[in-house]
Amino acid sequence: MKSKRYFNTTGFCMPERHYMIDPLRNQKIIFDLIEKTQYFTVHAPRQTGKTTLLHELAHRLNKEGNYISVVFSVESAGYRSITEEIANKKIINSLYSSSGQYLNKNNCPISPEKYTKDLTLENYLIDWAISQPKPIVLLLDEIDSLYDDVLVSILRQLRNGFQIRPKRFPSSVALVGLRDVREYKLKVRPTEASLGSGSPFNIKAESILLGTFTKEEISELYSQHTKDTGQIFSKEVVDRIYELTGGQPWLVNAVANEIVEKILKSDYTKTITIDHAEQAKENLIKRRDTHLDSLLDKLKEPRVKNIVSAIINGDSLVYDNFNDDLLYVMDLGIIRKEKYDIIFSNEIYREIIPRVLNFSMQENIREEGMTSCYINPDGKLDMDKLLKAFQKF
Repeated sequence: MKSKRYFNTTGFCMPERHYMIDPLRNQKIIFDLIEKTQYFTVHAPRQTGKTTLLHELAHRLNKEGNYISVVFSVESAGYRSITEEIANKKIINSLYSSSGQYLNKNNCPISPEKYTKDLTLENYLIDWAISQPKPIVLLLDEIDSLYDDVLVSILRQLRNGFQIRPKRFPSSVALVGLRDVREYKLKVRPTEASLGSGSPFNIKAESILLGTFTKEEISELYSQHTKDTGQIFSKEVVDRIYELTGGQPWLVNAVANEIVEKILKSDYTKTITIDHAEQAKENLIKRRDTHLDSLLDKLKEPRVKNIVSAIINGDSLVYDNFNDDLLYVMDLGIIRKEKYDIIFSNEIYREIIPRVLNFSMQENIREEGMTSCYINPDGKLDMDKLLKAFQKF
């Protein structure tokens, strides 16, 4: 019998459809900040569970009944040519349309079409907060998709409301994206270290970086599949998958999904082995699914390419809290700090990134016919021929 749940690799997780562990399990800090009516940021690489966490947080706050909470994305205003006026309208429309997913009609803000005042996010939030008996917790997703003056404008409006919360403005606001607030500064004014004492970026009380899965959490996730189907991920397989993925949530799900559905064809009577994990790794790298493609797209940015090239070349990289390029690449989840070294976050990244950076060189070698003499028909190296070719070279 096919399991009703599966390992999710697209969109946010839903407990009735997907194997998942509680995204708020280690996030007492978030509830403390909300209780203290603080603004804060949540940042993490793509597909590490940000959106899942936000949806779970909003639903839980609404269910407990002490707050009104909504998640909405500002990505619709995330392009360079947009004016501040149009950006405000798009963001407000996104907030209004999303509110219906979380709140009953009495708690939703008024339709923007019926709003009679100057349609700015600040005005809209003030009137919504005044109309509600409970404090509002506002969760803004994709905040770092905004550019230049639009980004500054939205953050300044939120800063203005900070002074009059919680009765006349949302009690807590979370800014959620790929990067920490320091990166917003660089994005807006790349040549300036600060936007001055009136900076809209000074409102946040805490920056929360979402972590990767531990081995124990991977075991907990995979045990849900075992409970549903009887098919076991042994400790040895879990350990190997942890080495391959570094606990990166999308990769953890993708490797399991590849093994269960693609390699074993959802035959739960078959035993999962380490060889299956290795095959899943190769399949993901060759196929370059959306997650890996979006990761590799970042290599086009000079600041990312410089850091990863240094690691590949064996150059010594020392962790420096003031090196914005290094911190940026760490925020993207591409690299991590291990004791005194900076290394790739997991084996899959360590394997695919050099392949991509050296792709044109590999293709040139193939075109010149330089590889044919020492590659066997099965694609493996003939080491004797390779060494003789090197001696001749």
